Amino acid sequence: MQINLTGRHLEITEPLKEFVDEKFSKLERHFDHINNVYVILSVEKIRQIAEATVHVNGGEIFANSESEDMYAAIDLLIDKLDRQVIKHKEKMTRH
Repeated sequence: MQINLTGRHLEITEPLKEFVDEKFSKLERHFDHINNVYVILSVEKIRQIAEATVHVNGGEIFANSESEDMYAAIDLLIDKLDRQVIKHKEKMTRH
């Protein structure tokens, strides 16, 4: 799985990059057909926004979240993606 990380109005630090890599590795445990992940982290005044598009076999999954803390926003994003990936996997196994 390749992760493309972009920062808008914020610098992507090494600890932030490692945090994103660690969190997205959890998604692979549920579904190993993840090809690419595009993550955009942005800051708008006090809102920290995390969005991701996950390219999987059979489609793509998008989610976004926001919080006052970037790490919390990434955690929320992973939770949303996790649910969607599991739902996608169930759809794939039914066909």
